[in-house]
Amino acid sequence: MFRIVVGVLFMCHGAQKLFGVLGSKGAVSITDWPAGPAGLIEFVGGALIVIGLGTRVAALISSGAMAYAYFVVHQPAGLLPIQNKGELAAVYAWVFLLLAFTGPGSWAVDKVIASRRRQEHTLVNA
Repeated sequence: MFRIVVGVLFMCHGAQKLFGVLGSKGAVSITDWPAGPAGLIEFVGGALIVIGLGTRVAALISSGAMAYAYFVVHQPAGLLPIQNKGELAAVYAWVFLLLAFTGPGSWAVDKVIASRRRQEHTLVNA
């Protein structure tokens, strides 16, 4: 559930940037640096994390994007996250790093694919 909830929330940030929805001031172009690529990573990465497909890779890329957001966008405004309004970027960076190491959990497409591969391997070797 943790992975799914965090992924949906992350997707919402991407949807705000890419589609101008959910209280956004307007959509940004995918070529606008850094908001466009960030929105794409947030939306696609969040979707992959929600369904549990390529979770470790999606989480690692998302973690890097949030670390970049924290250090380039927020950190120059103050040393601590509470001072520079970077709490969410910092939390996302650490949450996604955790998911990159722990994996998707049991409710994930990655697990279904892995179990099918194991079954196929067992049938071939039997």
